[in-house]
Amino acid sequence: MSTAFLLTTLAMVVTPGTGVVYTLAAGLSHGRWASVAAALGCTLGIVPHLLATVTGLAALLHTSAVAYDAVKYLGVGYLLYMAWATLRDKESLSAEGAAAAPRSAARVIVSAVLINLLNPKLTLFFVAFLPQFVPAGESGSVGALLRLGAVFMALTFVVFAAYGMGAAAVRHRVLARPRVLTGIRRGFAASFVGLSAWLAVA
Repeated sequence: MSTAFLLTTLAMVVTPGTGVVYTLAAGLSHGRWASVAAALGCTLGIVPHLLATVTGLAALLHTSAVAYDAVKYLGVGYLLYMAWATLRDKESLSAEGAAAAPRSAARVIVSAVLINLLNPKLTLFFVAFLPQFVPAGESGSVGALLRLGAVFMALTFVVFAAYGMGAAAVRHRVLARPRVLTGIRRGFAASFVGLSAWLAVA
């Protein structure tokens, strides 16, 4: 496994995107356990993209505009839903919400999985990225792709969990400032809208 692969993967994972935004929101809203659950969900959401790449299903997204647009606009719609839900859910980022029953880990994980699952650009990224680190014509290329994908997923989990834990660490300080909470909630909603627009036009 090359240094170039690890550095490129790390740069890809560290760059804030939909998964990072969701994990930060989970950490601020529900604490450390939720940030880890969100990181796990985002990581699990990579699995279908990796399997699509290995089995060749990614070629369908690449060659079929209808299939690609269908997945893409489902993703756009889900991100817009996340923006609306973030604005509506005023209880999560509040002192009252912190004292209330926490959101279930299953719901956090499912939302995180959907965020990555409905992003066709992740599959296309794997198509363009992973094969570069597997020598052409080498036997066991499928196994090599799976190993590289597993490393990508492991780094995703570690980095996303670190983001979320960092957010959770300042959660109680943030909860004591209602105006800051309102700004953060609007900022997350705006981020989801912006990311949906990027997905729609990119």
